[in-house]
Amino acid sequence: MTLSRLLSRAVIVSKSGTRSVFTAGTPDYNNPNWVRVGLAFGTTAFLWGLLFKQHSTDVHEYKVSNGLE
Repeated sequence: MTLSRLLSRAVIVSKSGTRSVFTAGTPDYNNPNWVRVGLAFGTTAFLWGLLFKQHSTDVHEYKVSNGLE
């Protein structure tokens, strides 16, 4: 049996024998998971804060290096 034939059989078996974790359950829109919602919004706010802080630092460095400040 050639290697490509063996690999093709392995791919067919692995695809048919597994189930995705993301489709295992249906989401309940009437009762959201507030911990996950809070973590998502908190992470987003934290990343935006880091973005604004980095931007202000970069603008300050630009002004100092070009003698504008």
